[in-house]
Amino acid sequence: MATFDRHTTPALAHTLALAHALSAAERGLAVIPLSRTKLPALRSPHHEDPVDAPQCHGECGRPGHGVYDATTDPFRIRELFAAAPWSTGYGIACGLPPHHLIGIDLDTKHGAQSGADSSAVLRELALRHLFTIPPTVVVMTPSGGRHLWLTGPPDVVVPNSASRLAPGIDVRGAGGYLVGPGSRTEHGVYSTAPGTAHLAPAPCPRALLRLLTPPPRTKAPPAGDPHQGRGLVQFVLGARVGQRNTRLFWAACRAYENGIGDDLARHLTDAAVRTGLTEREARATIASAARLTAGRDGVA
Repeated sequence: MATFDRHTTPALAHTLALAHALSAAERGLAVIPLSRTKLPALRSPHHEDPVDAPQCHGECGRPGHGVYDATTDPFRIRELFAAAPWSTGYGIACGLPPHHLIGIDLDTKHGAQSGADSSAVLRELALRHLFTIPPTVVVMTPSGGRHLWLTGPPDVVVPNSASRLAPGIDVRGAGGYLVGPGSRTEHGVYSTAPGTAHLAPAPCPRALLRLLTPPPRTKAPPAGDPHQGRGLVQFVLGARVGQRNTRLFWAACRAYENGIGDDLARHLTDAAVRTGLTEREARATIASAARLTAGRDGVA
């Protein structure tokens, strides 16, 4: 439900969101107005167009193209917010100059599904690949999650992903956006973590950047190949106590992303049981991975 009390009316929330958006734009961050649901506040002007009509990314000049409307022009920002007086938040587009922002979303919702602590998973990932997250902007979400702001080089395109990097860690890159601090949503207010508001987004460590820009996928082996997914099965078998569910969830996500999830599910279940999980726990985790990879978006 809306988090407006007698001191914060919808009109005041809109005014505050516009002020925060203008402040972000002064720092070179392109913004759009968001509704209380965290979605772009303006409806697409093409919602009645035929399904096979050419896709427009704002070339028509009208607002309502989501992240493609993002701008740092204060006059244009005021126009967008004036067209959406119901907006109570703002989104910050990722992947655009000058910052080429990358958002690392440590999402408690995904962590609950996988049984993983996303912050601990990121620390384990950093130890394994020998990188550290430098001091940077951190935004706290109403659900208890965190958004880490990093910058990327201009010649590298980081795609959006959900739990591809690791269980419970989503990534917002080109074509995605982050909910800006100061935004008010149905579930609460986004705020900058203490001690980070004055920081600029830090450069993404090279080792992490390599993980965020995977090589093109190779064609999945044909169904029934006894060697398919061997690496994922071995990854599950190598789990220690405290890692078993996390590793299984991650491996199952990769398998479903590559079109071999259904074929590999039995082998992953057997491997998880050998590490100490019950068959019921293993099947539930694999089913959660299947649901998660079935649908993704570009907002955090």
